[in-house]
This record gives sequence, structure tokens and C-alpha cells, in this order.
Amino acid sequence: MNEDLKIPNHVGIILDGNGRWAKMRGKPRTYGHTKGFTNLKKLAKHVFDRGVNVLSVYAFSTENFKRSKEEVDFLMNLFVDKFHELEKISNKNDIKIVFSGIKDKPLPDDVIKVIKDIEEKTKNNKPFVFNICVNYGGNYEIVDATKKIAKEVLDNKLSINDINVDLFSKYLYNDLPPVDFLIRTSGEQRVSNFMLYQIAYSEFYFPDTYFPEFDEK
Repeated sequence: MNEDLKIPNHVGIILDGNGRWAKMRGKPRTYGHTKGFTNLKKLAKHVFDRGVNVLSVYAFSTENFKRSKEEVDFLMNLFVDKFHELEKISNKNDIKIVFSGIKDKPLPDDVIKVIKDIEEKTKNNKPFVFNICVNYGGNYEIVDATKKIAKEVLDNKLSINDINVDLFSKYLYNDLPPVDFLIRTSGEQRVSNFMLYQIAYSEFYFPDTYFPEFDEK
């Protein structure tokens, strides 16, 4: 390892290009999602092995529910089938898994159950955190945090003067450090509502590679 290389504390990855990668090969978009998940398992381990402490990935946005029913149903089933594979890897490597997003409808009940089960089973793992964003939108997260703070103020548990940048972050879906380095695969140069509060000072990297081929190199 290059001794001069500065390892970021928190890396975010927007997992983009699975469908286009599959289409280029004459395969259905669902094939790309399966390959993308396989790559995520391998890549996540590499990220933590390099010394990153927190990894956040954009697995499914609130807007993704607008995709075809066939694709959405496939992804929901994939989450149920595959998230437990991440749990096994996490318990073996001292990684805590948390989920960011709205843990309610329109997520299916079995997906919500898997999310809660995995968070419970990995909650004591240290020191690494793997944050998976599902049914997630950065603007929703900020609005939901604001509502929580407003309720605390109304209940006299907080005063207006208590509210600052650090306190606000504690009311987000998960209390995580700022994202230092944000990657979006596929060449698209936009953040698509991903962790808007946390990426305020991030460095951005937009490789042309589709996510199933975005490897350790």
C-alpha cells in the first residue's frame, strides 16, 4: 500500500449501471442486478480491508419504485434472498449493518422484517459500519430529521439554541460521520438525492465503469 495514500473514513457509493451493463450483453436488467449484488459483497470487503471505517451504498431509492413492477418485485426478492449473505460476511468481519431509508410501505413486509433482523443481529459488531440505503431519499431524510427535532422542541426536550449542525446529524436515519469520498459508477455525474446532508464536503469520483465491473482496481 502507498504510505502517502490518505484513506477516507466514510465512503459512499451510488451503485449505478447494473441494468445497462446487462442490456449490453443481451440480458434482462434483473441479470445485472444479480451480478451487481455479487460484486457488492466482494467490493465491500475490499473497502473495509483498505481501512475505511464506514461504507454507505445506494441500493434502492424512493424514486426506484417508479420502475416496472417486474423489476421492483425482482429487487425486493433479491433483498430478501441476499441480505442475509451480507449478514454472514459482516459477523465474520466485525461489521455492523444499518439501513437508511423509510422502513415502511411500499417496502414489502418480508423486506422490512429482513432489515430489522439484520440490524438486530449485527448491532454489536465493531468497528466497521456498512450502511445500506433502501427506500431512501436524501430530501426525505432531512425532512424526517426536522420533524423529529420539532417534536423534541415542542415536548421541551430541546431548545432552539440546542440545534446546530452536529445535533441535526444525530436525527438523521443513522448517526454517521460525513461522507469523505463519493463514487457514482456508470459515468453519470449527479448525486440523485443520495445523503445530501452528509456529502456537503465530499470529493466526487464518476468512473465510466458500470457497477458489476467496478472492481478493486
